[in-house]
Amino acid sequence: VCLVGRSGCGKTTLLHALSGLTTPVEGRVLLHGRDVTARPGHVSYMLQKDLLLPSRRIIDNVCLPLEIAGMGREEAHERARPLFERFGLAGCEQSWPAELSGGMRQRAAFLRTYLMGNDVVLLDEPFSALDALTRDDMRSWYCDMARELGLATLAITHDVDEAVTMAGRIYVLGGDPSHGEPSRVVAQVKVGRPQATADAGEFALTPEFLAAKREVLACLG
Repeated sequence: VCLVGRSGCGKTTLLHALSGLTTPVEGRVLLHGRDVTARPGHVSYMLQKDLLLPSRRIIDNVCLPLEIAGMGREEAHERARPLFERFGLAGCEQSWPAELSGGMRQRAAFLRTYLMGNDVVLLDEPFSALDALTRDDMRSWYCDMARELGLATLAITHDVDEAVTMAGRIYVLGGDPSHGEPSRVVAQVKVGRPQATADAGEFALTPEFLAAKREVLACLG
């Protein structure tokens, strides 16, 4: 699922509420039927920047959630090492963040997010800092990994093409809380993706892609 909306409509604030970092003024956050309002730790949350610590090697960066949870360093390394190849990071375990490309750093950030151990992932414009070609590759890679690992994903983005490429459903947010207008869902757009389309680039050439993009843009006004 993707959330799209203009700057200031409350997208990031909504993710903060869903992750338990902010207490909503009203309403509840339910996860698998359980009330998790204002209780962090039930979802994995990846922010816009990779936030890799420059003083830690990549394996130590990705193991940070495990260490915070109380796991010993060696045990955390043993848990993480088998996943490096799966996440396209084989051979990077002892690298420093500055030695990796933007796409590789983002993969490391996703691995760190995955090791938080939750089946629901919140993404706050995770591809916005990448160049266009790397961004396209990372979108496709993430969608493949999410399907393989069984992750439910809620992402926010300003990029309508990105939303239509990644999501099965798109919610368009309106309003401007900074000017006294409450944030609200103004439309839901379902993306009808043909089963025959193998990748994002192929899907972007289909009538279904163009129809969904046109509908989202119309809702954004």
